[in-house]
Amino acid sequence: MKQEFGDRNVIEPLERLKALNQIGVALSAEKNGTRLLERILEEAKRITFADGGTLYTRTDDDHLQFEIMLTDSLHIRKGGTSGEPIPFAPLPMYTEQHEPNLKMVAVCAALRGSTINIPDAYTNTEFEFSGTRKFDEQTGYRSQSFLTVPMKDNEDEVIGVLQLLNARNPHSGDITVFSAFDQELVESLASQAAVALVNQRLLEEQRALFEAFIELIANAIDDKSPYTGGHCRRVPELTNMLADAAADVQVGPLKDFRMNDEERYELRVAGWLHDCGKITTPEYVVDKATKLETIFDRIAVIDTRFEVVKRDAEIALLKQQVAALKQGQAFDEVAAAQQLHAEHETLEAERAFLRHCNVGSEFMADEDKARVLQIAQRRWHNVDEVDVAFLSEDEVYNLNISRGTLTPEERQIINYHIVATINMLEALPYPRYLRNIPEYAGGHHERMDGKGYPKGLTRNQMSVQARVMGIADIFEALTAGDRPYKKAMKLSEALTILGRMKLDNHIDPDLFDVFIHKEVYLTYAHKFLRPDQIDEVDVTQLPGYNPLPTH
Repeated sequence: MKQEFGDRNVIEPLERLKALNQIGVALSAEKNGTRLLERILEEAKRITFADGGTLYTRTDDDHLQFEIMLTDSLHIRKGGTSGEPIPFAPLPMYTEQHEPNLKMVAVCAALRGSTINIPDAYTNTEFEFSGTRKFDEQTGYRSQSFLTVPMKDNEDEVIGVLQLLNARNPHSGDITVFSAFDQELVESLASQAAVALVNQRLLEEQRALFEAFIELIANAIDDKSPYTGGHCRRVPELTNMLADAAADVQVGPLKDFRMNDEERYELRVAGWLHDCGKITTPEYVVDKATKLETIFDRIAVIDTRFEVVKRDAEIALLKQQVAALKQGQAFDEVAAAQQLHAEHETLEAERAFLRHCNVGSEFMADEDKARVLQIAQRRWHNVDEVDVAFLSEDEVYNLNISRGTLTPEERQIINYHIVATINMLEALPYPRYLRNIPEYAGGHHERMDGKGYPKGLTRNQMSVQARVMGIADIFEALTAGDRPYKKAMKLSEALTILGRMKLDNHIDPDLFDVFIHKEVYLTYAHKFLRPDQIDEVDVTQLPGYNPLPTH
């Protein structure tokens, strides 16, 4: 078959040189490591009219790893993006006696750092080609000319080997030798390929280091508080699930929203880092499981206080009985016992009530707050025998927290984590494709109506990605089973709350509809929630839900 560049021995040298330059540009632009390896071998085959070839990379333990295998006439395509594994073990560069393994042509080229051009493998006596002959016997192929070129990095270290098989005449299709010009072309290509591979590896290593640093932060938060580490891992997953679903819709307000691979990676990193500022948050606030918890749960102190009051009531009754006996007066023991029992019942009821208040809830009624104040007025004698109020001002203040377990001051400390997150993330020198991380990560506590924090942004001032993360952060928190201050919600409960938040202009309405319509919540639930949390959800009954149009 006639090739793109015409007669390889007469008219094509200039065209092939031009092609080589174009290949260099293309290799430099390729960002996927697997596709890069594949592209290197394909282009080497193309400019030399080779029928087949193999690309090896050198491993840290001095083996040549098969990466890509191609043979056009046999329709063989293995490794790389083909999905077909290469059934050959890596080639050892040294024997068990630590001697150079020079009998294998690819290894020899790597060890010597020089090209090996073999006109005919069947007449060659320097290298071991028994495996090649066996392959030929099995397939009916005839492996003849080999061009094996080492790929060297900028420190002259061999990082791989490019091996081409059976040069073909572009007109007749006959197998021929690789010419000196072919060799020069492939050596030049191998040099460019090595630079591209080194750059690719540097990028991958930098990315691996960056991701390890991100996980280090998440682990630090996890070590600081076991109640937030899972959150730092789940939010990125849910964020990307919803973002992918939004990018997939073809109708509705989000039909034009799309993300490429770099943008998905950027959002994933932002998800990992969205709570990094919690490193600055004190543990006693993050882990405050009850309203009275500090170093310990002070409800135990109040329990002891109740026991002291009960004891004092018994002592007072006994004193009355002794005084009556001394004075020869009658003493109604039955009535006294009934009175003491009633007092104990009142104290036990008040203790149970305060313990219930201490747990925290979504909402504390005004009548419950009034009852706390009433109990606080009860008098008792402390260890110094001083008559004091039953509850201190700080205890009343904490027990009457309206929602959850945090006081306004403690909630402000918690809220500061997002300011710390933004400050930390904005201080980093990002490459171009990660520059939106502070905006994505820093916006998950904003609201669509501008009543969120820390910047009070409105919906139009936020990216879709930041709005996605806001929903992911809330839904994860609602369904999380590792919080000290709340039970994990069932799926239907969490989605109902999320729907109300849509109606309240708290979350993005269009993304909420995608979240439900694409069943992102269900995908997430099957991956992260306990089976008992996954109940039936009638989406038609969810507040604010509007199904996406069908076209």
